Amino acid sequence: MVIKRLILDRLLERGTLGIIRIQNHVGLIQTVNALYRGGLNYIEITMTTPGVLRAIEEAAGKLEDVLIGAGTVLDGPTARQAILAGAEFLVTPTVEPDVIEMAHRYGKVVIIGAMTPTEILTAWELGADMVKIFPAGILGPKYLKAVHGPLPQILLAPTGGITAENAGEFIRAGAAVVCAGGWLVDKKAVAEGRYEILTERARQLVEAVEKAKAAMAKEL
Repeated sequence: MVIKRLILDRLLERGTLGIIRIQNHVGLIQTVNALYRGGLNYIEITMTTPGVLRAIEEAAGKLEDVLIGAGTVLDGPTARQAILAGAEFLVTPTVEPDVIEMAHRYGKVVIIGAMTPTEILTAWELGADMVKIFPAGILGPKYLKAVHGPLPQILLAPTGGITAENAGEFIRAGAAVVCAGGWLVDKKAVAEGRYEILTERARQLVEAVEKAKAAMAKEL
């Protein structure tokens, strides 16, 4: 459990998580490397990605300073497969009690997806380490701020529609971590092997979050 606490604390300190959701396993490791070069140390690979378990195993073994997690985990058996492949954290799109149970059994960080205040509180009370607010791009920073007001004890991780342009706004609204995927991992860039685009976007995301956190610290 000490390792789990350290992993969670480090994620909160970083404030950023990259999401890889692509239709072809070719280039997965290069994509992970590209995001790492841009400053992202926490990277989620969704379970909808072909060859995801092999990719998690390869990435977890090759990159010491990168923590790989599994996303779009919908049930306990899938969670166990991901953990055995080397996933250090699990992410779901919806409230899945059996995934939380499996994460606790193996001492892994679990981020549970929710939208409404009732879902958010339910996920937290079930034992989620963090609650993923999805789809954040549609709900917006104002929604996050409104939810964070009465539920300040819950660590919120907005996901969906996050870019370098709005990441800082979500942090100022109360986000503990921002999770970027579609904008960050440009599918055309991956298909063309232009991984430097991903590295630059990762750098921009990290910079935006660090800038927002620094500004908030000055206001204290």
